[in-house]
Amino acid sequence: MNLYQKIFKEYWNPYIAISIAGLVSALYFGITGTVWAVTGEFTRLGGHILQWFGVDVSQWAYFKLVGIEGTPLTRTDGWIVIGMLVGALITILLSNSFKIRVPKQKRRLVQGFIGGIIAGFGARLALGCNLAAFFTGVPQFSFHSWIFMLTTAIGTYFGVKVVNTKWWLGKPNLRKGSVNPVVSEQSQKSKIQPILGLLFACVYTGIVIYFFTAGKPLLAVACIAGALFGILIERGQICFTSAFRDLWISGRAVMSKALAVGMMISVVVTFFYIQNGSIAIIKIAAPSTVIGGLLFGFGIVLAGGCETGMMYRAMEGQLLFWVVGAGNIIGATVLAYGWDHLGIYHALAENWPKVNLMELWGPAGALFGTIAMLIVWFLLSSWWEKRFRYGTGIKHKKNEQLAHLTKEA
Repeated sequence: MNLYQKIFKEYWNPYIAISIAGLVSALYFGITGTVWAVTGEFTRLGGHILQWFGVDVSQWAYFKLVGIEGTPLTRTDGWIVIGMLVGALITILLSNSFKIRVPKQKRRLVQGFIGGIIAGFGARLALGCNLAAFFTGVPQFSFHSWIFMLTTAIGTYFGVKVVNTKWWLGKPNLRKGSVNPVVSEQSQKSKIQPILGLLFACVYTGIVIYFFTAGKPLLAVACIAGALFGILIERGQICFTSAFRDLWISGRAVMSKALAVGMMISVVVTFFYIQNGSIAIIKIAAPSTVIGGLLFGFGIVLAGGCETGMMYRAMEGQLLFWVVGAGNIIGATVLAYGWDHLGIYHALAENWPKVNLMELWGPAGALFGTIAMLIVWFLLSSWWEKRFRYGTGIKHKKNEQLAHLTKEA
């Protein structure tokens, strides 16, 4: 019972959760040759929706780049997304914490939708979100990931400036609440949710076994990895938005430092695989990376969550993040259209190089150089936290703004 309490009733230490995620991410790359990513699949889903309405997207340059063959059920990326949602849902049900939540301020739905569109557009402009262009991109030794990380941080800074304005916050929507807690509803929920969680876990395990027996081991591995990622992001409350946003609002740097540690682990294991023949996935370092990172960072603050944060919060029953997800798909699909139809590729991405740090610095230089940069990031985050959070202190006004944001989230 204590173990159950520890696993499902308490959130995990983010250092542990993100370190395991970094390890699983690297192992997934070593086994499948692909990386932990989600927005590419969001873009394909947008393409499928257009196809349902009779739009032929097969000749769009962006879909030729990311591929749209098959369905989410026949692609490893599809099962990564499905697995993340299912894994998060299973742990939420087992922890008995699922609850439909609607923002008290309806404007938050509109704001989240707009933020989702901007984030989705920016992520695909940079050829990846906080996962493919950041958490799994740095261990691939792709230089574009560092550009994306820096510009995402800058974008979140400007996002915080916007969400702290009075016109964005709006007037508080106060409602009269019940004096007595609703005990009967909680009691009934506690009997149903863990059972549903076990049921989902059994069905999902059956799907994994089916893929193995049907000779589709990569889909089975994607199922397992996706579910593990879903469990880890929910139990560790892993959100890249908070990793950056909290630095500007409260000075809190726990998530930022935990991400640096998780990526160090992923870098070492990924390096081993690349040295043994796996092909690193390198993306172009271009103006599209810079603008994409800025838009992505700006958008995730407006939306209230990045791709990982959005997915587990949606599974917790927060309606806002389903709206953010819809906006994300629309933004990614708009970018796919504009890539060739509006000349985005020619203006921002054409002829820019793919910079592989392994080729630039040599294997040892890339390994130790990347780890050194992650250590610098960790130390800078720690310095910022001591200076801002524990140094000069947080002004009363900022505390009020943080409380408002937290309440709305």
